[in-house]
Amino acid sequence: MLISLDQTVERETLTHQSVYAKKLRPLLPSDAFEPDPSKLGILLINLGILLLGWGIADNLDRWPVYLLWLYLPLAAIMGNSIIVLLFSSHDLMHGSVQKKSRLTYPIAFLGLSMLLMPPTQWKSLHNLVHHNNTNSLADPDRNYLYQQPDTWGKWIQNLFVPSVEVNPLWLIVGMAGSWTVHNFRNLSSVLLFNDKSVDYVPAAFTVSPKDRWKIALECLGILGIHLSILFYLEFNPIKVALAYILPIAIGHAGAMFYIYTNHMGCRMTSINDPLINSASLRVPKIFDLLHFNFSHHTEHHIFPSINSNYYPMVQELLQIHYPDQMNLIDAGQAWRLLMETPRHYQDQVTFTDSSGTMAVNCSIVEEFKNG
Repeated sequence: MLISLDQTVERETLTHQSVYAKKLRPLLPSDAFEPDPSKLGILLINLGILLLGWGIADNLDRWPVYLLWLYLPLAAIMGNSIIVLLFSSHDLMHGSVQKKSRLTYPIAFLGLSMLLMPPTQWKSLHNLVHHNNTNSLADPDRNYLYQQPDTWGKWIQNLFVPSVEVNPLWLIVGMAGSWTVHNFRNLSSVLLFNDKSVDYVPAAFTVSPKDRWKIALECLGILGIHLSILFYLEFNPIKVALAYILPIAIGHAGAMFYIYTNHMGCRMTSINDPLINSASLRVPKIFDLLHFNFSHHTEHHIFPSINSNYYPMVQELLQIHYPDQMNLIDAGQAWRLLMETPRHYQDQVTFTDSSGTMAVNCSIVEEFKNG
């Protein structure tokens, strides 16, 4: 069992997300909480980019081998489109893109299909469980506890995630494959067991019988989409490698960079305090423009359904009203900290390695947040 902090101390030192939201909401313009349908257009444009890329790839078997490298920039653009589809679908599912509509579900399904993510699972796992239990014992997206059994899920995460122990070659594989592993862990947990006793995930969650069937059907639909793409590409090794595997690998790796740095370098909290259990990154402006300010992750956890264009304004308010409290660090520094620290929780404030011999204060991120 996890060694917990004294609950009285936690109550004195941590502030619940709702307290921040209550204080800051009156300071934000009402437009910040209105849906922004322009992101729906961006989502559709990036679906179009993928379709264009596959259309061009249909002719790759006619290209001279020495010219195939010319497709690589398009593969990179397609990879970025997969990242954009994730983040725009993320905003759509949180309700910040359009008001409740019959179109929300099918568009989210298409947007998340390249991430192999059933939208019904996303709504339960991300919107309900993760946001209400961020970096707590009940959060499926947290690091494993050292005390948890050495299951296949824990073994793969040890192999893939950035840490002081990771092999560089496995890290490269993990950047492209960790999103799929994360999906498979949670999907199999829900579809096969749907029980909170499942031990190969960091924290198991359950869904209703109706949602369980919806998730299963969505998985079949997503499988159909991917098989359709492969059939269109004629299972040609060159087409599949350049127009399917490479863009997905780039897209998943880009998404995982953000996801790894969102919470995995922060300590656990029994009270949902986004200024402690989440981190925001300083990134070049072009990435904030392309990725809907997803680097502003603490801000998102305070206002999950706010228009992401207003995340920078939330950050300014946090720095005024809670100076030096949020974890705001350069993206490169956040990555280096992940690579220099172990990736298991020994307790709520201590990281340890797979053997339990190291002990590193989880708050090490706070030493660099004002740099």
